[in-house]
Amino acid sequence: MQGLIKTLENSGFEVHFVANKQEAFELSKTFIKSGMKIGLGGSVSVGEIGLLDYLINKDDITLYNQYEVGITMDENTERRRQGLVSDIFVTGTNAITKDGKLVNADGSGNRVAAFSFGPKKILVVAGINKIVDSVEDGFKRIMEVAAVKNINRMNAKAIEMGKEPRHNLDNIANKFSWVKADEKGRIIIILVDEELGY
Repeated sequence: MQGLIKTLENSGFEVHFVANKQEAFELSKTFIKSGMKIGLGGSVSVGEIGLLDYLINKDDITLYNQYEVGITMDENTERRRQGLVSDIFVTGTNAITKDGKLVNADGSGNRVAAFSFGPKKILVVAGINKIVDSVEDGFKRIMEVAAVKNINRMNAKAIEMGKEPRHNLDNIANKFSWVKADEKGRIIIILVDEELGY
């Protein structure tokens, strides 16, 4: 693991390796300051460590929460846009390669866009299950693991809300990216020694 951490640091990422979800949650809170504007990328991992609930209930920040129940699609889109000029963008990642890249896919594209440019900082929460050998393995993981699980999760949620399932590979994974850090320390990775997310 130390070899991967060193590679990621040499690639320009700020990396913190923690033992479990609770340590990840406590550490992640230290990056959230009063008065911040905060964007969100889709992430089961962020929810699993408790950070999403923490952000939703924190009243001294501005959270651009496109997942808030009851908002219109126009408001959803506007919040995604605002997240791209936030102080910090909180998200997960689909894969971390052993040669120091983050690999991601998106439906709307706000998360892959944020990794490339926009938010002042990005805070990434990832479990060790996201580690892969190469960019090619990262894209394979997206299509065979992450996208499939996300499709099932979102379609199940739609059915629960009385709506028709509408998610498939064509609309959940149609924008892809891999990045190395272009600005040292802009992308902060909290790597958790547990399996998290999809």
